[in-house]
Amino acid sequence: MFWRQRRDTVLCAAFWSLHQVCEALVPVAIGLVIDQAVGTGSTTAMLWSVLGIFGLFTALTMGWRSGFWFLSRAMVEESHALRMRVVRRVVAGQGIRTRRQSGELLSIATSDTEASAELLELGSRVVSALLGLTVATVVLLRIDWSLGLGLVVGIPVLVLGLNALGPLVGRHTAAQQQAIGRAAATAADLLHGLRPLRGFGGVDEAARRYRSASRTSLRANIGAVKAGAVFVGASTFTTGLLITVVAALAGWFALQGRITFGELITIVGLAAFITDPVLNLADCVFKLATARASAARVAEVLDAPERVSSGTRTAQPGTLVLDDVHAPGLDGVSLAVEPGELLGVVTGETATADAVTDLLTGARPPERGEVTLAGTPVRDLDIASLRRVVLVEPHAVDLFGSSIREALHTGTDHDEATVDRALAAASASDLRTDGGKGLDRELLDHGLNLSGGQRQRLALARALLADRPVTVLRDPTTAVDAVTEHAIADGVRAYRDGQATVLVTTSAPLLDRCDRVVFVHGGRVAAVGRHRDLLAQPPYAEVVLR
Repeated sequence: MFWRQRRDTVLCAAFWSLHQVCEALVPVAIGLVIDQAVGTGSTTAMLWSVLGIFGLFTALTMGWRSGFWFLSRAMVEESHALRMRVVRRVVAGQGIRTRRQSGELLSIATSDTEASAELLELGSRVVSALLGLTVATVVLLRIDWSLGLGLVVGIPVLVLGLNALGPLVGRHTAAQQQAIGRAAATAADLLHGLRPLRGFGGVDEAARRYRSASRTSLRANIGAVKAGAVFVGASTFTTGLLITVVAALAGWFALQGRITFGELITIVGLAAFITDPVLNLADCVFKLATARASAARVAEVLDAPERVSSGTRTAQPGTLVLDDVHAPGLDGVSLAVEPGELLGVVTGETATADAVTDLLTGARPPERGEVTLAGTPVRDLDIASLRRVVLVEPHAVDLFGSSIREALHTGTDHDEATVDRALAAASASDLRTDGGKGLDRELLDHGLNLSGGQRQRLALARALLADRPVTVLRDPTTAVDAVTEHAIADGVRAYRDGQATVLVTTSAPLLDRCDRVVFVHGGRVAAVGRHRDLLAQPPYAEVVLR
């Protein structure tokens, strides 16, 4: 981060160092004014003193404001860059292997990336604080070597003592962030499944689980606040004690005539000033623990292993083949999807359906066997180009955009006739008239203001509009009635005529329109043929007609 933002962080450190040096020189300037202007009664000296103080405060103020401007830009740019890197790792075609839930990943992509970028501030604050302390120490050594020496020894001891509290703060902060992530994950799951929860009466149990996660997060947050309070209290007390000792010694030296009255004012002012850089350093220790805990979570996502590797060869349309593939739910399955074929894949096991869907699209590598597209192993294909050839529409529907029209957008501009044709094929033409605004009808939170059937048909229309050479549809009609299911079966057959389509489903109307059906039972291909012919086999009929 420091290397990427080196220009702004260096400028921030320079301007803040100017601010700290000017702060350190304020008591020096006041001491000189007292000795050279007030003590002598010289009008000329007083005039120059006023101008000098004015210039010093102008440089002090502009130094802090300019440094803050450069720092703010660096932190905003860096937190955004980190956020984009995390999001790309999560949503990229290769995916990542992680045990964290989507809510936790969201928390990492937002709050943790921002907290990590705060490390940029700490670097500038440490540099400027050390420079301010150096100036103050040099001035004190010139006035009285014993006071200066006491600060040279006392300040490092103070900072090292406060640094010992850093691990305590870090542990509590890490626990707090983990608890917040789990609470966010629970909330995301609850909101995503709110409709089915209401359907089977699980709202109370879901609320209980979220309440438990929220209370755990609250306890972790209180623990982090307590650790921070102990740290701030210790740093404030020890710094105040140091100032008291320095001020008492300076007063004693003034009474003995060892220093002038102006030097006494300078020493007391510098002792008060020293609290700022010392507390700055102490606060940096505290924030470093927080930032490192966040940075560790961000690094975990960025370093997470990819689910699948991406090759370098460009994907080309052609026959999609599973050759003696072994994977969870599959035990040596072989099948081919020819260009222009409408192929049905039937299985009664969810794991098998998941495996077939993921393997066809390169979302997971096979344990044994080979998956090829146009004769090229999928593992050698560039994931981005593979996505332009093969599209999977999962069973779970996610709609994006603020309107139905935006939800149908696939990156290519389609004319109204093409949109109408896709909607008709998905039996979703009613969305043009329902609500009075047609395709400009507003969508609320991923389409929660639509019925389950409407959302499923809208997602199907979007998949058809994407118009990929190979399209895989996973259970696309589970939320519609029987009449609509037959209409969709005819519509998909007509719309995808001449292009390869795979239907992973147990829907009899859809399977009846397929050119060929592959029945996978017990992890193996049990039968291949037309739907109506396969109905004569009891295992197949049991899965399809139940």
